[in-house]
Amino acid sequence: MHEMSLCEGVLQILEDEAQRQHFSKVKAVWLEIGTMSGVEIEAMRFCFDVIVRNTLADEATLNIIEIPAEAWCVDCAQTISIQQRYDACPHCGGYSLQVIRGEAMRIKELEVE
Repeated sequence: MHEMSLCEGVLQILEDEAQRQHFSKVKAVWLEIGTMSGVEIEAMRFCFDVIVRNTLADEATLNIIEIPAEAWCVDCAQTISIQQRYDACPHCGGYSLQVIRGEAMRIKELEVE
């Protein structure tokens, strides 16, 4: 369950930003998570609740925005939606796809006080 370590990383960023920007409480966090990032959303929610207990984000709401995956087809030069690696291009049937979106996770926004 790598979601636990991902949440520890998120908490570390929150604590670092609290020091840098002088806030003491996080009320809400918006995470963008790509559908091909390998992150299990429900595990992420569970782990977030566990990791932030007794921290500056103890009562924070976790909002997750799922980012659909897209790839560039080298064969037909089009951007396509994909569900998983090694999908074929729906236009030309080729497999020369370069994933361009949907593999990352990032903190998009915070609500703090």
